[in-house]
Amino acid sequence: MSFFNKLRRNEYPVAIFTAGYVLVFTAWFLIRGNHEFVVYVITMLVLITLIGRSLRSAEYPVAMLWALSAWGLLHMAGGGVPVGGSVLYSLQILPITPADGEMRLLKYDQIVHAYGFGVTAWLLWHLLRRHFPMLMDTKTSLFYPALAAMGLGTVNEIIEFMAVLSVSETNVGGYLNTALDLVFNALGAVIAMAIIAATDKPAREAPS
Repeated sequence: MSFFNKLRRNEYPVAIFTAGYVLVFTAWFLIRGNHEFVVYVITMLVLITLIGRSLRSAEYPVAMLWALSAWGLLHMAGGGVPVGGSVLYSLQILPITPADGEMRLLKYDQIVHAYGFGVTAWLLWHLLRRHFPMLMDTKTSLFYPALAAMGLGTVNEIIEFMAVLSVSETNVGGYLNTALDLVFNALGAVIAMAIIAATDKPAREAPS
């Protein structure tokens, strides 16, 4: 891809790591006939392309690129690693509620949703600060990334719905699962903005 020519030295490890696990999991999904997650691979390739093409205009921090790559790995592992007759996404990490039914808390899936859309809110905050610096030191700079991340979380649920319509057997879940996904998307986005509000405060209050 042409965006590899735009990479700086400290960005190459992220790109190589990401390309490596995408290739491995794509091969794994195809071998197992997991057509649901082939849809997710295509979606991820689109997102990788968007990030790659905007590398120099956005100047994402390397830590952010690693966080995004980790999200992708967690996502693919969630759908590709078999656990107890299902996949890692269905694994209950912390037994807050009973292990049967769709109201299971706390699952791997929910943790990944919170983490992923927390990173998304962080990315949107970065873009807002870079391209619209006049909005910094305003509530908009914190509320907009959180709300926009929740909106992108809804897009993710639409993609999952498309997978349900196009693939006979999926691990997407039903209405309660979708509702919980949206809740954890929002939780992750709000936590990310709360962390930024706390840690970025000294920089914003520093004298010019």
